[in-house]
Amino acid sequence: MSNNLIYSINGPVVTVKNSTDFHMLEMVYVGNNRLLGEVIAITKSETVIQVYESTTGLRPNEPVFTTGEPVSILLGPGMMSNIFDGIERPLQKIADENGIFVPIGGNIKILDDEKLWDVTVLAKLGQKVQYGDIVASTQETSLIEHRIMIPKGIQGEVVEVVKNGKYTIKDVLLKVKDTHGEIHSITMVQRWPIKTERPVNKRLTLNEPLISGQRIIDSMFPIAKGGAAAVPGGFGTGKTMLQHQFAKWCDADIIIYIGCGERGNEMTQVLEEFTELIDPKSRRPLTDRTILIANTSNMPVAAREASIYTGVTMAEYYRDMGYHVAIMADSTSRWAEALREISGRLEEMPAEEGFPAYLPSRISQFYERAGYVETVNGKRGSITIIGAVSPQGADFSEPVTQNTKRFVRCFWALDKQLAYVRHYAAINWNISYSEYIPELTDWFNKNIDVQFLPYRQKIIALLAEENKLMEIVKLIGSDILPDDQKLVIEIGKVIRNGFLQQNAFHKDDTFVPLNKQFKMMQVILHLYQASKDYLVQGKSLSLVLKTEIFEKVIRMKYDINNEDIDKFDDYISLIDHTIRKIK
Repeated sequence: MSNNLIYSINGPVVTVKNSTDFHMLEMVYVGNNRLLGEVIAITKSETVIQVYESTTGLRPNEPVFTTGEPVSILLGPGMMSNIFDGIERPLQKIADENGIFVPIGGNIKILDDEKLWDVTVLAKLGQKVQYGDIVASTQETSLIEHRIMIPKGIQGEVVEVVKNGKYTIKDVLLKVKDTHGEIHSITMVQRWPIKTERPVNKRLTLNEPLISGQRIIDSMFPIAKGGAAAVPGGFGTGKTMLQHQFAKWCDADIIIYIGCGERGNEMTQVLEEFTELIDPKSRRPLTDRTILIANTSNMPVAAREASIYTGVTMAEYYRDMGYHVAIMADSTSRWAEALREISGRLEEMPAEEGFPAYLPSRISQFYERAGYVETVNGKRGSITIIGAVSPQGADFSEPVTQNTKRFVRCFWALDKQLAYVRHYAAINWNISYSEYIPELTDWFNKNIDVQFLPYRQKIIALLAEENKLMEIVKLIGSDILPDDQKLVIEIGKVIRNGFLQQNAFHKDDTFVPLNKQFKMMQVILHLYQASKDYLVQGKSLSLVLKTEIFEKVIRMKYDINNEDIDKFDDYISLIDHTIRKIK
């Protein structure tokens, strides 16, 4: 029985008086039900503990048990295709055993320790091994090979190995003798503290794009593998749907979707959709390369913070195997609100809008765990973080959005006006940006075309010019404008409706390869230049518009299959022929 007793309870915050048994960020078990908690403050007279589960029914004088370890999660085969809560409790298994309500406390097995895995042992007797070395593997799902690595703190010589065969995650696969003569048993699982980054050999330049098949992202505001992007937007602007589309189509090997403080019905939708979706590249269920972390708005508020760290720690684990991982965090605003609530209960001095003064550092710590790296075992892997932000009233000047902008290099601002007119993805091209273009230039030049980025720049310039002209049109109408400016407005309409707007329900338009995106930009800019040359001859734009060539170019995204890229040359010929025969 523990001598450390609860003195006071304030929501998820518990205090213990006059104890020197605890250390900072230690994992503890609170009360008779052994609720998971973490030490977040220590003074001479009291210890403050943040409890990650519901404290309903908890009473003063119940014991608090120390562990001597930081809050950690179990890493091993069985995580893929699973759904966990913010502190890595398997929700499907809980539902099977306890029904739809999550019990508090208890000793729930995180991973199935009875399932047999078909293991191939790679380590040899006498082999020198150290942290991160891959010593065995097993096929976790049809798409993901799980590579078993040496845990941190173990280095030495392999003195015993098992034969290839079927084993549980508890079975010892090999034994390692360190320099002190101590024997370490290696199983398929290891524990890792969620607030400590896994080490790497070195960080690499972010010079390869994460391709999503979404034109406004890949062509206009690309993100690099290992990069970080913010997706801010008010209610109903399509943050979650954009992340769903990104998760389905991006060329990451593994998707980790974190539902942090979102509505329960929204997470239910994610669950239902992801279990039905087929991975377009492998034709296998999308869940074969997906981990879901659900921490809905009615779950304990403190666990929202843990869910973010749990997700990124899982991502680092698979990155160390050599995979490219994409994290969808939906939404970091709810995580920040959890920080604010706990900060208020701790009676800390509030900063802007009541958020704690350490909000920027917490946001930076999360996004800085993204990156393209060489792992300790010499492999290359990456973590890309896409964080949704839900500013109240779509106010992008609020603290979470502004602080997030400081630590990400890609900003996809969602616009409610675009969403209301069913323009998806509803990314506002006038205030969004990507700072990855310089690093990605060589990749686009080598893999697509040297004209790809110049075309992109021309498209962005035309959209910016159209935006300025539309301000004039709102005041005095379009009739006063000369034809060359009317042409900019018309070509802007083609870019917006024919290129930036995308139909997720169309078999060819839901995902568009980069070479098709390039050809679409080429056709649109050719239409603009051909029309501009026509106007230079002193002729009227209205004659060009009557040919309906602009409408045909808008429809090309549906008329040309993703495989028939050569047909775009026919559009260029059609534009030349149409304008040439105008009388």
